[in-house]
Formats: sequence, C-alpha cells, structure tokens
Amino acid sequence: MAEINPDLVKNLQPSNDRDWSPDQARLAYAEFQGDQVTVRNIRNCTYYSADDFTVAYYDKTFDLGELDSVDFIKVPFHDLPGVGHTMLSFGFGGRDYLAVSVEIRRERGERYSPTKSLLRQYELMYVVGDERDLIGLRANHQLSDVYVYRTVATPQQARELFVDVMARVNKLAREPEFYDLLTNNCTTNIVRHVNTLVPNRVEYDYRVLLPGLSDELAYELGLLQTDLSFEQTKLRSRVNKLAYAHRDSPDFSVNIRR
Repeated sequence: MAEINPDLVKNLQPSNDRDWSPDQARLAYAEFQGDQVTVRNIRNCTYYSADDFTVAYYDKTFDLGELDSVDFIKVPFHDLPGVGHTMLSFGFGGRDYLAVSVEIRRERGERYSPTKSLLRQYELMYVVGDERDLIGLRANHQLSDVYVYRTVATPQQARELFVDVMARVNKLAREPEFYDLLTNNCTTNIVRHVNTLVPNRVEYDYRVLLPGLSDELAYELGLLQTDLSFEQTKLRSRVNKLAYAHRDSPDFSVNIRR
C-alpha cells in the first residue's frame, strides 16, 4: 500500500461539486414557513436489485403540528454483528413517514472503504427518503435485517429533533463536510442531534462506535417505547417479512408497522 502523506490529507477540502453516483446526486433541503415545512428532493428510487434502480425524487409539504413520532432504525451488516447502519424516521399522524439516513456520498462507481473513510475521501450526506426506498433497499435487495423501533420521544421532542435534523440537512447543502468513520458517521450524528436537545442524554459508549449494537444502548437508556425484554423488543421490531409483503404498497410505511 502506498504511504499516505498526512499533510496532503489534512489539506483536502470537501465539495458538493463532483460526479456523484446517480442515487446521491441531489441533496435534500427544507423550506420552513411557520408550521409548514416543504422538504425537497426526497429520494424514492425504484429498485430492481441493489445495484439496478431508477432514480426518482419528489417534494412534499409536512405540517409540524402533525409530527408525533420518531422511529430509530438499525440495519446490522452481514457477518459483522457489531457493525451496521442507523437511521431515523419521522411520523406525521400515523400516515406519512420521512426517513433520514446519514451516509458517505459516493462518486460515480465508488465503493466504501473503512480505511478511506478515515482519510477524508468521502463527503457526508443526509439522504432524506421515502421508506420504500431507504428500508426497502436494505430489506428486500441488500437482504439485511432491518429493525424499526418506536422511541419514547413526545410530539414536541419529535418536532424539535426534526427541525434540528433539517437544519443540518440545509447546512450540508451549503457547507459540505467529510464523513469520518469514528467521529462523523450515521450514529454519531444521531447522538449529536439528541444531545443538542437534551444534553448528555446519550453519553459516550462503545456502542456508538459499533452501530450494530446501538439498539441495545438505546434500550438500556430508556429511549425505546417498550415494556418487553430487549430480545423480545428486537424480535418484534424486525420488519423484513412485512417489507417484502408490502414492497409495492402505497401504504408501505403503515403496513410495516402492523
């Protein structure tokens, strides 16, 4: 392996202007007007396989007064139970759901490398998407386990969290950042949002750096809405069968929560 020049890495600058992978070419952004927020570039790809898809986006206006839930989503990686991906999904009146996934922003043909993720080789991206896209891709095409946990967030807390997340979405559209495997990844960003609203609600824990175990941490901290054991809660939260059965349903998000 060629020797890495640390000064060169240090001087790299993030950019929003590259030849991006088609499914990550557009950045979402939100426009607020009172209680109404219009989210633009909500991704809603149609997948034929994990690597074959038709890219689509839509804009939608949401009423913050109807925002009443936040779900925490965990997707463990195959054969690496301690490693995984985490997402949030915001529920509006039990009908509409908007998912947010913090990811590397890949250039066309680029693949993920843990080593490169520590060397300022990927920009950070908040993918704001339809759950049929973000959950369906992982459950039905990448064939990963997907767990959707209802959190204890009150409607007011859900609203505050959503506004904070969208503010960061807008900031990244103006000011790009580098992804970092240890300090600026999917789970550290979720923790940062939670702690912005309630300082030290999620303290440092090794399970923040191992997202595949993050649901266990959330359970221990009392962040999940359940009176069952962790194993029972996890079993009931796995949505793969429902995600496949309702993969083409316009009510996908409602049906996977039955």
